[in-house]
Amino acid sequence: MEVQGNGPEEPRSKYLLSSHTTWPRTSLIITLLLSVWSAQGLEMSTGKVPFLEALNGSTVLLPCTYASCIGIKNLYFNWQYNDNGTMQKVCESVIPLDGMDPHPVSIYRDRVDFIGTGDHNNISILLWNITFEDEGQYTCFGRNPKEKGKNHSAIFTLVVVDELRVVDNTLTIIIASAVGGAIALLMTFMLVKNFILFVLFKIEEKKKIECLVQSSSADETNNVSGSKTSKPTTPKKK
Repeated sequence: MEVQGNGPEEPRSKYLLSSHTTWPRTSLIITLLLSVWSAQGLEMSTGKVPFLEALNGSTVLLPCTYASCIGIKNLYFNWQYNDNGTMQKVCESVIPLDGMDPHPVSIYRDRVDFIGTGDHNNISILLWNITFEDEGQYTCFGRNPKEKGKNHSAIFTLVVVDELRVVDNTLTIIIASAVGGAIALLMTFMLVKNFILFVLFKIEEKKKIECLVQSSSADETNNVSGSKTSKPTTPKKK
């Protein structure tokens, strides 16, 4: 009995290649989508220098700003103080839309003022007459409902001292003096060099002028003497 096949069997490598090439493309697309989403998300910032050393009894600013490429709607924010591991709320509020001021702002701690404005995405606070008990970490927290409840925060550290440390600028002054002296020396060298080149140029120019004058005088002398010798002499009569 002859067994007849249904036709030539297609190679399995074709399907294996297709499945192996589809997965990397899918993962790449997912990665790109996640990176775009994270780039558009809310960002909280306490500035380029997120710490401050302040004098006891002074008034300090705790800065914080927010930014979002997708915009905000009912952005919730608060300030919290880390009291030995226990987070104590300092203030909180909600910003309805971009450019709008939060209202109302609830304050839960003495000597605290909210000075933020919606125009500049600013949610900073002021601490009045600070004491050593105010020292520690302050967290600026934000949650944008457009991101489905994703949380964001930035930390600012406050250090309270009896007196501000005097910064020793001796090394900085020495370095600045050395650099300034080197620059002054280089400028003096360039000025002297340019002056010498100018003097040499003038001397060379003067020599060229004198050479041209001498050449011109020599040519005139030759022409005069030549004209005298070429004049015919009249014969004397006997």
